[in-house]
Amino acid sequence: MARGPFATRHVALNMERFTRLIRFRIAAQTRCFAQSFKKALHTAARLECDGVQFDARQELRPAELSETGLRELRKILSDLNLRVGSVAFPTRRGYANSDDLERRLEATLAAMQLASKLKARVLVFNMGGLPEPESTERATLVEAITSLANHGNRLGVRLAAQATSVETPVLVEFIDSLPEGTLSLDLHPARLIAQGESPSEFVVAAGRHIAHVHATDGVHDLASGHGVEVELGRGTADFPELLGLLEEFEYRDWLTIERRDSRQPVEDIGNAVRYLRAM
Repeated sequence: MARGPFATRHVALNMERFTRLIRFRIAAQTRCFAQSFKKALHTAARLECDGVQFDARQELRPAELSETGLRELRKILSDLNLRVGSVAFPTRRGYANSDDLERRLEATLAAMQLASKLKARVLVFNMGGLPEPESTERATLVEAITSLANHGNRLGVRLAAQATSVETPVLVEFIDSLPEGTLSLDLHPARLIAQGESPSEFVVAAGRHIAHVHATDGVHDLASGHGVEVELGRGTADFPELLGLLEEFEYRDWLTIERRDSRQPVEDIGNAVRYLRAM
């Protein structure tokens, strides 16, 4: 039977959605479930996530995970058909701050090594502020990031910086000044919205450097001047547009759902999974 134009278009749309699902894999941040780590893994699997992101600073510290514990974790992940999409390492201070920097670098390297052992290819970290060019602090930052990136190249782990306090053009200029492949970026729409910036404009300006995406949403309260995190799809982040823009930059990695300010995080994360799958 010959296909009419509507049927042909319907097949084309289904193929487009199928292709998008292949390109983007969905993870959930385990801390957001407000459950024990093992229970959070089971919850992520039940919600049909492809993977998880965990916090290697406060949730699953490398120093506290023995080789036996690592094997058990790999077994659980395999049984649940989950992958570790990325590892987060959110330090309080950035890497231009020389106070206790050596210990911070050692801890970051340990997190990268754990990520590598679990076959995660991205470490999301807090770069901190960007000091003025030619300053001692800028030199400290460049040296720290270069050292970590060199280790990352050997481990197969990329650095995805969170630096939402830095204006996007300045941030892109800084990355371009480093050797190619030294530093990448994390896209976090809710944080960009909170400071009055457009996630879409961020992708247009910095898309070639994005190595990880947090599936978050928010609104900017003009009265208070503060940002408010909301359930995915209910804020001002236009995710269909964002995913389209990311595809133009050939981004084919993880979308990590983060939902911190919620009384019903499991339900919200489940809704977010369905929202992303429906695109």
